[in-house]
Amino acid sequence: MIENTEQSGEPRQSVTRTMIAEMLMKNFEKLPEGDQKFFTYAPLYLAGNAGLAGLISNSLYRRVLNVQEARLSSSLPMLVLPFLTTTAMYQVVISNPLLAGDLNCPSCSVIRGALIGVVFGGLYPIVLALPANLGLAARYSSAPLPQKGNIMRYCMDVSKPIFRKMMPVIVIQAAFGGYMGSRHFQIYIKLAQTTSSKGEELGD
Repeated sequence: MIENTEQSGEPRQSVTRTMIAEMLMKNFEKLPEGDQKFFTYAPLYLAGNAGLAGLISNSLYRRVLNVQEARLSSSLPMLVLPFLTTTAMYQVVISNPLLAGDLNCPSCSVIRGALIGVVFGGLYPIVLALPANLGLAARYSSAPLPQKGNIMRYCMDVSKPIFRKMMPVIVIQAAFGGYMGSRHFQIYIKLAQTTSSKGEELGD
């Protein structure tokens, strides 16, 4: 809460978080069109890369496990789920806190963006593809599967080469997510400067 007081110590007007968030949203519409589009649509590119990572991971697991059936039904979730999850997490962790005035640390914004790129844009699609293709391999008997006691070791052995092949994708996602977090914070600074000046006017 931002409070402006007179010399007597009595508050003249209080600017609450809700008021600040409302002013940020109102000023967002006054930003240059390029900034508005980047803030709104850039997370979709990160999410699109996550969907692509899901398709690549799914294809790699299918080759390792020799799965030939259910190509479309296995590929569609690998595209859609990482896309939706990455978009939602970016909104919750970065976009919404910035527009609410709750994220005021530039390095935090960069780190959050990089982590979303790594975890949800890179690792999650790989992890998601593993059980789906193991289930298909068991259903169609396309590859010999271990007994229950050895399933964890088997999953690790199958996944190691896939993780190595996907490492460049994970690095790219981390870099892109960090860049987006930095750019979004720069746009937030423009909003905050305008909102701060308006907040001071409210206290006059």
